[in-house]
This record gives sequence, C-alpha cells and structure tokens, in this order.
Amino acid sequence: MSRTRKTLWQIFRAPLLLALLSIIGLVAALIGDGLLDVLSWLTLGSTLAVIAWYWSRRSG
Repeated sequence: MSRTRKTLWQIFRAPLLLALLSIIGLVAALIGDGLLDVLSWLTLGSTLAVIAWYWSRRSG
C-alpha cells in the first residue's frame, strides 16, 4: 500500500471525467438522432471501457 499523499485533483479527476462523459452521452441521446446517437454510444461506452481496462489491470 502506497503512503504517498495525493491532492484532491489527483484523486477525483478520473471520476469527474467519467461523470462528464456520461452526462454528455445522456444529453446527446436525449436531444437528437444520427450523429448524436453515435456520440452517445461513444461517450457512454468509454466509461465501460475504462472500467474493463482498470479491472483487467488489477486482476492481471
């Protein structure tokens, strides 16, 4: 276990980025079709991709 101190920004920047991407994806899905659907899939899927990537790093 690492005892290095991290700043508040270092701790919360990744969750804030994922929250921002999720909000953008949800709003894009609500307001339009076509290209906005693609944007919605990409932004919402990016959260799942990050979760899968982090999970694979911890287990492997």
